[in-house]
Formats: sequence, C-alpha cells, structure tokens
Amino acid sequence: MKRFIRVVMPLLVAGAVMMPAALAHAATTNYVALGDSYSSGVGTDHYDLSSSCDRSSLAYPALVAKAKSYSLNFQACSGATTTDVINNQVGALSGSTNLVTVTAGGNDAGFVNLLVTCTLTNCVSSINSTITWVNTQLASKLDAMYTQIKSRATAAKVIVLGYPHLFSGTCLGALGISSSEVTASNNLANAMDTVTKTEATNYGFTYKSAITQFTNHGVCASSAWLHGLDLTSITSSYHPTTTGQSSGYEPLVLSAL
Repeated sequence: MKRFIRVVMPLLVAGAVMMPAALAHAATTNYVALGDSYSSGVGTDHYDLSSSCDRSSLAYPALVAKAKSYSLNFQACSGATTTDVINNQVGALSGSTNLVTVTAGGNDAGFVNLLVTCTLTNCVSSINSTITWVNTQLASKLDAMYTQIKSRATAAKVIVLGYPHLFSGTCLGALGISSSEVTASNNLANAMDTVTKTEATNYGFTYKSAITQFTNHGVCASSAWLHGLDLTSITSSYHPTTTGQSSGYEPLVLSAL
C-alpha cells in the first residue's frame, strides 16, 4: 500500500501542475469588437491602412485584447450605423464568441456631424430635434442590432458602451460653440445614454456609461481626452484621443469583465 501511494502521489501532483495550463488553453476568449468610430479608434491618428475603417491598435478593443491575451476579431468601423453593424459586422459572431463590445447609435443620430456644424451656426434647435428622434426612434434601431448580436453570439458576454459629454472648460467661445449649445449637446448625450442603457439591459447585456468616466476630460478641459474641432482632420473632431481610449474606454470594459 505504501508503495502504491509513493507511485501514485507524484502522478497526482504532476496532474495538478499541468491542469491549470490545460484549462487556460481551453478558456481562450474569442473577442469580437463591433461598432462605430468610437470603437475603431478614430482620433488616435494611428490606423491600419489595410482597410478604410480607421481601426487602430490604440483603440480600446486592441488594448483590452492585449491586456487580457484575448483573441480579437476587430470589426468596428468608422462611420458605422446600427444598420451597418448588422449588414457588415455581426457575421463575425458565432456560438464560440465569448465576448462582444459595441458602441453604436451615434451615427444614426448624426451626433458628431451635428456638433461640427455648431461651429458655423447656432444648432440648439437641430440638437433638440435630434433629442426627440433619439427618444422616439433610436430604441428600434438598437433593438434590431441587439437582436442580431444575441441570436448569433449565444454564449457571449456583451458589453455595450455609451458616449461621453463632449465639453468641459471655458474655451467654448474660441470654438464657436455657445453655452446653450453645450447644454443641448450634453442633453443629447444624456438622452442617448438613457435609451441605450434601457435597451441593452432589456437584452441582458452589460451597459457601461462613458459620461462619468469622461467627467472633467471633455473638450477644453486641462486634461482633455477628446479632440475639439480639428480642421486639419475633421474625422478626428469630437472623438477620443489615445488617452481617451486607454484611460476612458479601456477601464470601462475591464471593469465589466
């Protein structure tokens, strides 16, 4: 009996040492990043030139994948609407997908483009009309997209990310944007935040608002994580900087895992 124990115990110990490595291999996370320019990395000025989607290795999906050693399928694309996500991105999802992140809805509402035009003319009325659209129409757009995500990535954790308030500080006059336009812009972000959170929660997804995370880091803040209007690179305007991706969005995702 003693001889049996002496022989078997080393094998058990060896198995205990080997098992974690085997489990780690089996637990490889297949991560699919969906969405628009806030997920693709517009504003980092460091893009994969093999496509026109402005995907960046400095965007939060790439940062999260690197930090967690996940296998990343990067589908997010600049300019994508919820319909674009359905038509061009959700095909990457399957039953083997473990993690999905997505930002979408901003382009459906024309959020960033609207703010660019605010520098040329007073746009409070246009923003208020957009808020009405968000409160009455955005939910159905998100529902169509979330239905596709849920039906395809049946075993995945899905993290939906929101958009921040864009402005902080007192340099607004230099941008041609009035305090009333700033208030309207923040109200629009709040409306999108509320609708998106409600719909994401209805599908059992995890929603992470970006409003608190970006507080005191908007355009004109002393430590801004968002670009202001950039006439040399219009597409970067009102998008996260590299710090906005690494200190804003990446921690939101990591906190939800």
